Amino acid sequence: MNVKLIVAILLLAIAAVFGVSSFKKSMTPYVSFGEAKKLNGLVQVNGVLADKNYVMKKDEQFLEFHLKDSRGEVMTVEYRGRIPGNFDQATSIVAIGQYKNERFQADQLLVKCPSKYQTEAEQKAKMTS
Repeated sequence: MNVKLIVAILLLAIAAVFGVSSFKKSMTPYVSFGEAKKLNGLVQVNGVLADKNYVMKKDEQFLEFHLKDSRGEVMTVEYRGRIPGNFDQATSIVAIGQYKNERFQADQLLVKCPSKYQTEAEQKAKMTS
């Protein structure tokens, strides 16, 4: 075989291995609350706002709230950063971070709010249910 071809194939294989390993490291998996408490790396948990008794200090960019998952389990989430303006209207919340010191410390928050494109009847139906 040609030496150039062998070197090219070898370099391509090394690049592929490096790319796949970098991609795996950058992925942040969705996990349950129980798994988040056990794992050490960066993870994503999702749920809904468990209650309206949250602590928001906009001037300090601090937010603490209770997140409830689909199983009904509740976890305290602490977030420091820019607080989404529509946080209290969220229909779903994704917190990205890790569990430390008896709470989930989020580095990022993603909130999903009711769509402005829903009809008034759909919005009223959700409010009454």
